[in-house]
Amino acid sequence: MAGKFVSTSREGRIATVRFDRGNKANALSFEVIAELTDAAFALDADADISAVILTGAAGLFTLGFDLKDPETHALTEVGLAEQRQRLRAGRRMCAAWTGLEPITIVAIEGWCIGGGVALAVACDFRVVAEGATLYTPEIERGMNMSWGSVPRITALLGPAKAKRIIVLAERIAAAQAVNWGLADELAPKGKAVEAATRMAQRIAALPPVAVRMCKQAIELAAHPLAEAVSAMDRDQFALIQRGEDFHEAVQAYLEKRDPDFTGR
Repeated sequence: MAGKFVSTSREGRIATVRFDRGNKANALSFEVIAELTDAAFALDADADISAVILTGAAGLFTLGFDLKDPETHALTEVGLAEQRQRLRAGRRMCAAWTGLEPITIVAIEGWCIGGGVALAVACDFRVVAEGATLYTPEIERGMNMSWGSVPRITALLGPAKAKRIIVLAERIAAAQAVNWGLADELAPKGKAVEAATRMAQRIAALPPVAVRMCKQAIELAAHPLAEAVSAMDRDQFALIQRGEDFHEAVQAYLEKRDPDFTGR
């Protein structure tokens, strides 16, 4: 199965999904988000898969949500009803990956930024290669961290470290990510997919139905209130977009200068 930017391959009970836009950013445009969502739904319909590996381009997972995507710019020009509808895309993608019954493993090389972190924490395990960095600069761009990611990050790290990542926008190197519990395994540079494949092979050797049942039980126990505490994050994003600080942050980012926030 293949889309324009997302391809899926399979070997036995293991599927591998790769998204690659063929550029330096490998950003999550609305088109990529739709293809990743469709890939998750297709895999969810396959009862014979035990593990799914998700990875980005060679040497780079993603620089996050595509602020230069024409569809992103269009969000500020449509009515509230249509804006809310379009803003479902990222959250729907992450929910699709969280909802997969097979175990999901993200293999991260290089930068994993913003929406890439939201997608990564929506999965079960994260393998990071040496030299990888996880970073959520949303607050520096005048935005909130959304896509249902806040309760997931908090559940993994606890509130203090979650604030360091989400509010202080600290850049988390690969070894630190493993030490904090944001990632699960450190691999040599260029070997994240290989390490994720070894983990997937261990999972694929287990009784497949039991794997799915145990995952579901653990997820329900770990995140009983996740939907309740993050349900409004797209409306928060829509509100923030109407503020001056959002436009200042985005413009400063595009112009490569420091923003001047006023609270308006």
